[in-house]
Amino acid sequence: MKAYLFPGQGAQFEGMGKDLYDEHAIARELFEQANEILGFDLAKVMFEGSAEDLRQTKITQPAIFLHSAITARVKMDENDKPDAVAGHSLGEFSALVACGALDFKDALQLVYQRALAMQAACEATEGTMVAVLARDMEIVEQTCAAITDAVVVPANYNTPTQLVISGSEDGIAKASEALEGKVLKLVPLSVGGAFHSPLMQSAQEKLKAAIEQTNFKTPFCPIYQNVDAQATTDVATIKQNLINQLTGAVRWSQSVQNMVGDGFEHFVEVGGKGKVLLGMVKKIHRKAAMEML
Repeated sequence: MKAYLFPGQGAQFEGMGKDLYDEHAIARELFEQANEILGFDLAKVMFEGSAEDLRQTKITQPAIFLHSAITARVKMDENDKPDAVAGHSLGEFSALVACGALDFKDALQLVYQRALAMQAACEATEGTMVAVLARDMEIVEQTCAAITDAVVVPANYNTPTQLVISGSEDGIAKASEALEGKVLKLVPLSVGGAFHSPLMQSAQEKLKAAIEQTNFKTPFCPIYQNVDAQATTDVATIKQNLINQLTGAVRWSQSVQNMVGDGFEHFVEVGGKGKVLLGMVKKIHRKAAMEML
């Protein structure tokens, strides 16, 4: 069975989507539709903007969504649809469009509202993230739990040996100091805030209102969602999981492990700069068949 995977923030690159625009009429139509929905020329930023331009959360999120959603629309064979989908953080929105649960227009509007809400949360409270490479994830989890005078939590379970932690500047500093010498490596990430942590609570509240007003449909295949790593086609569950995702951990490693356990052996990454997620899959299941769409 085949699963389609959709990347999140960090998969942006300069010139993204220009080839799609030049080669496919439907891509041009969707880019122009996106510019109308957003009220500014996102396509121009994607095609001509600098790496710094693309790093702004309010640009990054709709750009990555648009690139993945259009790639899926242009390249996904009608006779070879996925048996399941999954998206890493922001990528869940692209995944939901690909499996028919969300309309393109509705999803883009949600993504932009999510981006603006997260940008505002980042500006209200400074935070950051650190990738921790460790053989024992429990050490990282226990270290975070032991820090009670600052915010720091496990945020992204990317592979069996990589866990990203997220929190306030003080919380991350304390956790990093406590983990020094106990883990393989600590890598500070260049991000705008403490994503997937309690510091995103204000953004979650704004997104919740938007999600509750948006029409979702039953997808034609299951989606494995970040917060619980489980497959579902239930609309109410999908909506609640999307809401919980902003302050909850991305359980990517567990999602891939569950997909493998359910019989998935073929993984296809859709959009972004390429092989971000497939690199993680390889570390989770070495025998997986992989391709880029």
